[in-house]
Amino acid sequence: MTVERAGREAVFVAPVDRDERDRMRRAHATAAKQFEVDASGPEVWGWQGRTLGRRAGDCWLRVVSAEAGKAGGRLWEGTATADTCVPRSVPRPRLRGVVDWTTPGIAYRAELTEFVTVRPVTSGTPALEQDIALPDSWWAELKSALGTLATVPTHRESVRQNWVDRNFRRFLGIAPVRIHETTTGHADLHWANLTCAPLVLLDWENWGRLPVGYDLGLLHAYSLAAPATAARIRCEFGHVLDTDAGRTGELIALGQLLQACSRGVHRRLAPLVARQAEHLTNTPVPTS
Repeated sequence: MTVERAGREAVFVAPVDRDERDRMRRAHATAAKQFEVDASGPEVWGWQGRTLGRRAGDCWLRVVSAEAGKAGGRLWEGTATADTCVPRSVPRPRLRGVVDWTTPGIAYRAELTEFVTVRPVTSGTPALEQDIALPDSWWAELKSALGTLATVPTHRESVRQNWVDRNFRRFLGIAPVRIHETTTGHADLHWANLTCAPLVLLDWENWGRLPVGYDLGLLHAYSLAAPATAARIRCEFGHVLDTDAGRTGELIALGQLLQACSRGVHRRLAPLVARQAEHLTNTPVPTS
């Protein structure tokens, strides 16, 4: 999962810099010793090498690092707060332990969770590159999970109005919209964070309050290269996406994806995201 496969743009990859790779591997070994587990599974790197996870028996050991002065806060605490605050009826890995430590200039957090035996829908990329056949029960489980999650009270804010105000003209070519309706959501709902049946939602570091329609708009955008699956999302969740609030959330998700595309990722997905944004706004997406 750390190597770009033929025809696939991998974004969950090891750091390019060898010293960074070695540093994260040493940190992972330190965490395994702290938890007294044998991490012997294949390496799975997170977004642009920010995290490193490996199977350790019946557990999953994941390490994240940050500059010492930037550790803590919403992303740092997301997995732990989700384990405490989100009902167990929302299917996700159980957290078994957390360890924090600091070396000169670098802070680390290691999270030990139960190992999920069901494979993610995609690996190496958040985007779906061809249609998949998921059973009706899977879609019902996703609808139930997101519905339950929406009821969870939290002060965590995953998507902010100030991002919209700063970036809408640049990436969507339209005036900033106002976020009037929010809900509690996953905030990183893509195909590498969803397992095949039975459904499990992975990677809870970013969950919190977000615009209605954001999660579903993001998942739909990551499905644009798989038109039947994208159509299934709109069929199952049209009662959200086809409202004014849902359209606002979808536009914000598209804008954030276009920002990521401007940094050189999702090269194959970028024109599809731009086309979807233009479909919703009737305005050409800026090209520079």
